[in-house]
Amino acid sequence: MFSFFKKKSPPAEVPSTPAAATPVVSAPVTDKAPTPASTPTAPPSSQADAAPAARQGWLDRLKAGLRKTGSSITTVFTGTRIDDELYEELETALLVADTGVKATEHLLQDLKRRVKDTKATEPSQVKTLLADAITDLLQPLQKPLSIGDHHPTVIMVAGVNGAGKTTSIGKLTKHLADEGLSVLLAAADTFRAAAKEQLAVWATRNTVEIISQQGGDPAAVSFDAVSAGRARGRDVVLVDTAGRLPTQTHLMEELKKIKRVVQKADGTAPHEVLLVIDGNTGQNALAQVKAFDDTLGLTGLIVTKLDGTAKGGVLCAIAREKPIPVYFIGVGEKLEDLETFNAREFAQALLS
Repeated sequence: MFSFFKKKSPPAEVPSTPAAATPVVSAPVTDKAPTPASTPTAPPSSQADAAPAARQGWLDRLKAGLRKTGSSITTVFTGTRIDDELYEELETALLVADTGVKATEHLLQDLKRRVKDTKATEPSQVKTLLADAITDLLQPLQKPLSIGDHHPTVIMVAGVNGAGKTTSIGKLTKHLADEGLSVLLAAADTFRAAAKEQLAVWATRNTVEIISQQGGDPAAVSFDAVSAGRARGRDVVLVDTAGRLPTQTHLMEELKKIKRVVQKADGTAPHEVLLVIDGNTGQNALAQVKAFDDTLGLTGLIVTKLDGTAKGGVLCAIAREKPIPVYFIGVGEKLEDLETFNAREFAQALLS
């Protein structure tokens, strides 16, 4: 379950009495005072365990997805000594995992410091310290998506063709709807064949409205959607923009146009500009982040297709060179395979 930080309007004030100042306990009201030994009734185990169990299932899928990346790194720690050879092998493994030169240098320096400070003597201890170093490096990327500061919250989503942009929008729509939020979709990806139809399937599946035009201009569709979202009182407007490569200058300019037109419909929008990147593309994904950020000013990332990738280290490269928050990561095609990003969970899954 996504852990959205959803700001709500403060409740209306009501006259208070001295008795009302006492915290209210969620327990049945009775006409007998509780005995000193009484304790609040625990929720049913099925309810209490549902969320942790779901998260654990997600972590298992994440570990399986990152196994190809992690195996090349963890084999470094199968020896018996902590020496220069271990660090050289680790450097190679991190580079192969597309961690990048800058992030690799940072991690090795940090790791050596931790080994010295803790007086570690076993390679297995170094592996644990590396997980801590990766966690600290990735921590700036961990940030929840905020919904509710604006009505509607306008989220513009970009990404190259094949990254899983429209599918990620569909999954995000489902999770937003499950949180009780009303969503309006904008089919502004008029560049790719069948993109509008694909988004329409998600709209039908999630029982949300969609704004589209037959052969319409992407900017015009976006304007209509934001205007409709405001008029209809929707919580979120998700704008699916056209997939394109950052080398396609004329199409990148079109993205700028969409953003400008969205701002005309709502002077504060877009409130989030997300980029969907394919975790399998490694350093190319980092290049995309830099290019799209220069064009649009990104506020967050969705990293997909981490299942079975050997290039999962790219998140470390992003954290070191372009630390834009990673709101969600995906390890498969199923709805539950897109989840919120947690730095500690990712580091542990990478080295599990």
